[in-house]
Amino acid sequence: MPGPVVDVHTHVVPKGWPELSARCGGSGWPWLRVDSERAAMIMIGDAEFRPVGAECWDPETRLADMDADGVDVQVVSPTPVFFSYERSPDQAVKVSRIFNDLTLEVTAGGGDRLVPFCQVPLQDPDAACAELDRCLAAGHAGVEIGNHVGDKDLDDAGVEAFLRHCAEVGAPVFVHPWDMPGGPRLDRWMARWLTGMPAETHLSVLALILGGVLDRVPSSLRICFAHGGGSFPFWLGRADNAWHRRGDLVRGRSSFPPSHYVDRFHVDSVVFDPAALRLLVDTMGEDRILLGSDYPYPLGERPAGRVVRAADFLDEGQRAKLLGGNALRFLGRDGTGDVATAPR
Repeated sequence: MPGPVVDVHTHVVPKGWPELSARCGGSGWPWLRVDSERAAMIMIGDAEFRPVGAECWDPETRLADMDADGVDVQVVSPTPVFFSYERSPDQAVKVSRIFNDLTLEVTAGGGDRLVPFCQVPLQDPDAACAELDRCLAAGHAGVEIGNHVGDKDLDDAGVEAFLRHCAEVGAPVFVHPWDMPGGPRLDRWMARWLTGMPAETHLSVLALILGGVLDRVPSSLRICFAHGGGSFPFWLGRADNAWHRRGDLVRGRSSFPPSHYVDRFHVDSVVFDPAALRLLVDTMGEDRILLGSDYPYPLGERPAGRVVRAADFLDEGQRAKLLGGNALRFLGRDGTGDVATAPR
């Protein structure tokens, strides 16, 4: 019998967070305009940021959608607008604790089918490590981080120290792009999401490699990049070529060309097209791709796993890896029997 289907890329928006200025200090925090029992709008000041529905906060709605899509388990991560890396460390600690505790309340309604990941104040590595440890003790299974903190990428010494701590405590890390550049050329057609997100992820994968992080952190680090690794898989050959031909500028602190490191990280499968998935499998390998959907947002894949299930170039063993087997290893739950399988 095939193993459980595990979606590693989904998001939560708790419905009842407190007024953040009063709890955390400062101003300009996101707030939730509740329009009905099942519809709301994330607001930033007076501006509408994103409409959300009950699937963001109601476990029963989420579980019903999972059943409809044939998904047994979801990893439930923060929505990046709440990361607050631009805030003071003290404020970021407070907001992280608020949303991490609320996420546990949401996922508790799904039993072991909803696996919570926390957020951390990544601008302060010591505080980030402390919040991760608190969350792991409280029931979180891993952590989602943004792909950069201001101008600091994943090869920043503080971020690297946090990743090293994740490896030491066995916490899987999901990296999500956020805070993309704007401007007249990008503030139309959702271009920040359609071009900025893939580019942000590509840049941060390169930072992890060319910055030498993967040469220094323990090989036990489990790290996954959202959205199929952005544009990195398509341009891996270009990066290798540049590493060899312009090593004076490109090699950075890495001991090997970028292709040497593809077995050190994972990417999710949310690339929407069979040809793109084939490229991903050919580039990353069948053991490095995890099912992801970006549920419940409109730019996500529904039903979750549609492209993986329909891909005629995958054999059944490969398909089982992409649908859940690889994710169980990423979560550290393969062979432990602690992941639920819903009736299908």
